[in-house]
Amino acid sequence: MAIIGIDLGTTNSLVAAWTAQGPRLIENALGDTLTPSAVSFDADGGAIVGRAALDRLISHPDRSVAGFKRMMGSARLVDIAGKSLRPEDLSALVLRALREDAETALGEAVTEAVISVPAYFSDPQRKATLDAARIAGLKVERLVNEPTAAALAHSLEKQDGLFLILDLGGGTFDVSLLHKLDGMIEIKASAGDVMLGGDDFSKLIAGEIARRAGIPLSDLPPQAQARLRRAADDVKRILSDQHVAPYAFDLPDATVAGEMTRDAFETLAEPLMRRLRAPIEQAIADSRIAPGQIGQIVLVGGATRMPMIRAFVAKLFGRFPLLDPRPDHVIALGAATQMGLKARDAALDDVVMVDVCPFTLGIASFDGRVGRTIFSPIIERNSVVPVSRNGLYQTLLDDQEHITVKVLQGEDIRPERNILLGTIDIAVPKGPAGRESVDVRFTFDINGVLIAEVTSLSTKER
Repeated sequence: MAIIGIDLGTTNSLVAAWTAQGPRLIENALGDTLTPSAVSFDADGGAIVGRAALDRLISHPDRSVAGFKRMMGSARLVDIAGKSLRPEDLSALVLRALREDAETALGEAVTEAVISVPAYFSDPQRKATLDAARIAGLKVERLVNEPTAAALAHSLEKQDGLFLILDLGGGTFDVSLLHKLDGMIEIKASAGDVMLGGDDFSKLIAGEIARRAGIPLSDLPPQAQARLRRAADDVKRILSDQHVAPYAFDLPDATVAGEMTRDAFETLAEPLMRRLRAPIEQAIADSRIAPGQIGQIVLVGGATRMPMIRAFVAKLFGRFPLLDPRPDHVIALGAATQMGLKARDAALDDVVMVDVCPFTLGIASFDGRVGRTIFSPIIERNSVVPVSRNGLYQTLLDDQEHITVKVLQGEDIRPERNILLGTIDIAVPKGPAGRESVDVRFTFDINGVLIAEVTSLSTKER
């Protein structure tokens, strides 16, 4: 039975298989390896996925949707074609389409997969990805972080040294610094921004075109907004190769046309470029490695085609980065390579992958020294995974009957400024303040999924 590697992307998704000749990208029914991460529903309620769904964003905007990866792990619902769907449900339709493409190409059933996720995906986002795969009929053998997959696709497992992977996709930006020595790839540090990607650069162009036309973007009807987004994407792609890009899109009573220069686009994008810098600096600082020690800087993700990205990285490090000729294919190829490693294929050298937890995990706890509730870390950012650690916490009040543990993800000492992953309530016997204690244990596995357990030390109940 075949096992596949999947890059479930914000803009496009891909599927690949591991073969005796190495990783192989699989084409969809249109003969393309890129399947747009878009879903539409026809008049009978049937789901349409991919290029046709993307086209229907213009013709049937009320029955079509894209960009839902950014909603993964949230409580948001997407109202479309009379249905209220979770982002996981929409992602499952994309995954099912990729699985079916793989089954057609390979001539056998596919039930298992390695799926790539942004390194900085939170615990709810990772669990949502696993849920989407389950709905699509896939068992996930491994969630592999996208920069790790990129390293495998670039055959960095065959080289020793320090490598910085910068992954700018359609919706997310990931940074990972890894060290390869004697058959072991160790992720030294990871950082990122899950709300920064190529789509944000396109939105800047769309907003500027609307401004020039004197029309607030929000005032445009849905079909006009969809046409404007398509025009903005075209401008962005053209400006990756040329210095001037024309644009034109139709309104109900007029046609808006003009041109945009690369210089104007880069001026618009300056705020986004500043946001790129912070995760890079954070990853390098966390690793305690000087930038001059980094052997290779690798750019992956379709948005790295923009010349300003390559120029920014070259200026930041004083040398040119390595850019794959097909940057949006790299992650899927790496996911398939990860599958080959798991299967211990003879075509691959023995490689041990050591990843890290990209964020701090802890709970809200009252600190008597400062007289207020603070964020109490249990697993520190960039701890090697899998990892299991615990902390002991006591009752705060006399005759307290319950302890409520708020599980948090983040880096701020103020609990309210971190992400609340969930709460656990546990009963404890009454007694003087401080007499009863609970053990809070966090286990973070290789898929980046957190299991939190709280145990009363006196009753042993969980």
